[in-house]
Amino acid sequence: MSVRKLKPITPGQRFRVVNGYDAITTDKPEKSLLAPIKKSGGRNSQGKMTMRYKGGGHKRRYRVIDFKRDKQGIPATVASIEYDPNRTAFIALLNYQDGEKRYIIAQNGLQVGQNVVSANEAASPEIGNAMPLANIPLGTVISCIELRPGQGAVMARSAGAFAQLLAREGKYATIKLPSGEIRRVLSLCIATIGAVSNSDHQLMVGGKAGRSRWLGIRPRTRPVAMNPVDHPMGGGEGRASGGHPRSRKGLPAKGFKTRSRTKASNKYIVERRKTRKK
Repeated sequence: MSVRKLKPITPGQRFRVVNGYDAITTDKPEKSLLAPIKKSGGRNSQGKMTMRYKGGGHKRRYRVIDFKRDKQGIPATVASIEYDPNRTAFIALLNYQDGEKRYIIAQNGLQVGQNVVSANEAASPEIGNAMPLANIPLGTVISCIELRPGQGAVMARSAGAFAQLLAREGKYATIKLPSGEIRRVLSLCIATIGAVSNSDHQLMVGGKAGRSRWLGIRPRTRPVAMNPVDHPMGGGEGRASGGHPRSRKGLPAKGFKTRSRTKASNKYIVERRKTRKK
């Protein structure tokens, strides 16, 4: 994987850093695994704007991803590594021995022609294989982790993300998540071996405002530039600082804890993530 810095032949390309896409093997997606996406523009079913700063952007088609990895014991061959406009990670097309095709999130180092399998019983812990946390060796780097058995992968799915299996005790496994949080998860939950692909994503620089518009992101208004009727940090004579940082509802921002002390999942969190001292 690599990134390229473009020559400044236009003002928008002066600071632009683009992905080399070395890992991508084809630019044609599998048609049977495509689905339409309708743009909402941030509006709900009544046409009311519920999410600001969304809208426009390039037309996309959804790639149906197999997050559950529920084809047990049937080997599959990696047919291609592809770009997915709907996520930061790359995706891999699998051809199963029974003829079915499915997309999965591609792990770092996954190669075309490689065989992967999803197995309940002990399988070899090789990159791309999916298995329950109970059968994965301790210390293994994992990604695409379930939170509840059969739910499908919900954690460590974005580009370059990975977790680490630290311990097992009883019916729970202890894992260190990408945020730094250490959490207990049921050992029956399935995870995939290896870190997620496209770790260079964090090095990319848009270079111009138009790049965000292509992605469907509209310009965000700073709270201090608003009026008092719109935001607690708005108003004031001249260029006011806005006072203490607050959300639109008036709650303190930047480090104020909002998590409930009686939340049911608190007992599964062994150690909270480390936050930067303000």
